[in-house]
Amino acid sequence: MGKDILARAARRPLAILFLLCFVAWLPGFFTLPPLDRDESRFAQASKQMIESGNYVDIRFGDTPRYNKPAGIYWMQAVAAAVFGEGARNDIWPYRLPSLIGAFAAVALTYWAARSFTTKETAFAGAALLAVTVLLASEAKIAKTDAVLLATIVATQGVLMRAYLSARSGMAAPSPALALAGWGALAIGLLVKGPVILLVAGATVIVVSLWDRQWRWFGHVRPLAGIPVVLAIALPWFIAIGVESHWTFFSTSLEKDFAGKLMGGEETHGGPPGYHLALAAFTFWPATLLLVPGIVASVRRRAEPAVRFLLVWAAVVWLAFEIAPTKLPHYILPALPALALLSALWLMREPGPNARSERIAWFASIAVFLIVGLFYAWLVAFAPNHFGYGSTVWLHAAAAVGVIGVIGALVLALRHARVEAMLLATVAALVLYTSAGLGTVPRLQQLWLSPRLYEAALRHAQPGDPPVTISGYSEPSLIFLLGTKTHIARWREAEPVTKGIALIERKQQPKFLDRVHANGTSAEALEDVDGIDYSRGRAAHVTIYRVTPGAQP
Repeated sequence: MGKDILARAARRPLAILFLLCFVAWLPGFFTLPPLDRDESRFAQASKQMIESGNYVDIRFGDTPRYNKPAGIYWMQAVAAAVFGEGARNDIWPYRLPSLIGAFAAVALTYWAARSFTTKETAFAGAALLAVTVLLASEAKIAKTDAVLLATIVATQGVLMRAYLSARSGMAAPSPALALAGWGALAIGLLVKGPVILLVAGATVIVVSLWDRQWRWFGHVRPLAGIPVVLAIALPWFIAIGVESHWTFFSTSLEKDFAGKLMGGEETHGGPPGYHLALAAFTFWPATLLLVPGIVASVRRRAEPAVRFLLVWAAVVWLAFEIAPTKLPHYILPALPALALLSALWLMREPGPNARSERIAWFASIAVFLIVGLFYAWLVAFAPNHFGYGSTVWLHAAAAVGVIGVIGALVLALRHARVEAMLLATVAALVLYTSAGLGTVPRLQQLWLSPRLYEAALRHAQPGDPPVTISGYSEPSLIFLLGTKTHIARWREAEPVTKGIALIERKQQPKFLDRVHANGTSAEALEDVDGIDYSRGRAAHVTIYRVTPGAQP
């Protein structure tokens, strides 16, 4: 029955995948507030491109933002500009490139898999990728990673076709397809610099060393492709070099990229095994198949397609597992390969499995169950801890998710693995929808910036200057309040003569001293409490109105 459902879905793969992505990703896409810190930094820098008309330089406020190239900022700026000036303080237009990039990655995963397997298996692999927690999250965040993933899958898909043409006798990529792969590489360079080179280059090197044969790489026509990359990417890199007096490269390559590979940047360090442990959460619900899929693939490593996928996943995983700086989304480029390896095992005809595969299967079932119950608990009870309480319908939705998870467990134990994965996907969709529409909007304690923004609007008066903020100055608040928001640091004699001021508790004595020194008065209008999740601490902010005139 399960394979019949997949067979029918595979008749219209892109349409069904689009519908699956729509259900998994759209809840919360429009209502999730701007997130700290990366999303709001990207969106604010893109907004400033629109405001300044300078699409070469990248700035956050008055500070150069030279850690990533301009590609994602261009895409976000176009998306925001299309939806008009009134939408530029809404975060969702800036998320559109991520949403489109994520679906492109899913569709390209299906396309890449069709070079070596059936429609049903290719569809299953792309669907597994679509419903993972990590991609579902990145699809609705205005950052580089979903778009970068699409360029990586396109590049790797062309490389895989070239590799299989040498190893399996299939047709080599056409000249147009080979150049399209180089074009995807160039776009990836403009989105996130050398990361795509790391993934594609390491895959080529490792698989060639494993085979002791390099001639297959000639099928991608590097002599014609490298000029394409230079023609697309080089003009901006030269322009930003001139604009920044060449400091972009020292900041981007030395401090950002190399710094993350050599040391734990931005307090995001972690021990080896960090990404392996997080895979139970980031790859869910496809974790149901992950461990046996890897074990079976290692046993089948002589097959060219399996070998290429293993190398693809391994080079990404090991590179970021060894690197001291670790964040959950770093291993996103490995997920398409892992999803396809899992799909190959899922769709394989049942037979006498090796003992290692059976152990791996039961390990995956256990991990899937524990993480699924944890996510259901979050959906139902997170608002009690980070908001103002849950609702009956959230508890009911979480219960439906639990029933789906347990049902998938029962089917898995009966070795009905296709049916188990289908039910696990339904359970994930129920939990995603409930979280996006019900849980996340009720986490008011976490959404401090939107509450401060709304308070500032309530108390604003005509003629007020830009809002002054101090103490709590997260990028999300600056994005909402506007580019001209004044961040007071009290390092110099900063006058505060008029308007709204949002002052965090620790900065209030300095603020009031400055108000007195300026001969003005400050009236406390409202207090807003919440959690500054970027710093992991509570925050207490008072909204003041500063007016000219001596203090009584």
